[in-house]
Amino acid sequence: MIAEVTKSIVRREFKSYFASPLGYVFLIIFLFAIGYVTFEPGSGSFFLMRQADLSSFFRYVPYLFLFLVPAVSMRLLAEERKSGTIELLLTMPVTEAQVVFGKFLAAWLFVAVALAGTFPLVLTVIYLGSPDLGVVILGYLGAALLAGAFLAIGIFFSAISKNQVVSFILGVVFCYVLLMAGSPPILGFISTFLPKFLVEIFESLSIMNHFESMGRGVIVIGDLFFFALMIGGWLYGTILLITEKKSN
Repeated sequence: MIAEVTKSIVRREFKSYFASPLGYVFLIIFLFAIGYVTFEPGSGSFFLMRQADLSSFFRYVPYLFLFLVPAVSMRLLAEERKSGTIELLLTMPVTEAQVVFGKFLAAWLFVAVALAGTFPLVLTVIYLGSPDLGVVILGYLGAALLAGAFLAIGIFFSAISKNQVVSFILGVVFCYVLLMAGSPPILGFISTFLPKFLVEIFESLSIMNHFESMGRGVIVIGDLFFFALMIGGWLYGTILLITEKKSN
């Protein structure tokens, strides 16, 4: 059960996304972009393929999250450190874990709102055909877990730097590396200087590989464990980082 202090942090942080036009801008950009790429007038067009499903949606959502999610998370701790309010916050009866977890949940809830805004796309494919709703639900679950992993990475780099732009760039770079860790070009490149067992370990860290199986409607316990470990590991690293900075 979530502590009351964590709930108050979640409420405060979630409301802050809508306290300025920035949160609305993020939502509008995401919804417009995902709507466009889902029904893009290209060779892989939803209408040219004559297949009423959301495969194009789940194919492009990781790349949109690659920029949207670090933009959402870059201010979570960087802004607090720059203004000096993080020190004030940590002097209150609240633990580092509660601060990190509360901010993470608020950002995750904000991204969930963005995903909920794509519901008209689901209604569209239902109207045009008979999609497998089980596949759609698992795809959305995978998208939510993907966003959680990116947010955990983003909040870690938000704790490293007081500069939000630096936090954003670092978040995008690391999310991209982990997203594409299983791609043949990258594996081919690192195999030229790393032994095979390290290449296999690196490939196992590919977020895309674990997300794509859920996007196809296949749920594997290993994928759920991977995302849980990814989120928990980066959040734990953030807590350790804040604790170390607090003690210095």
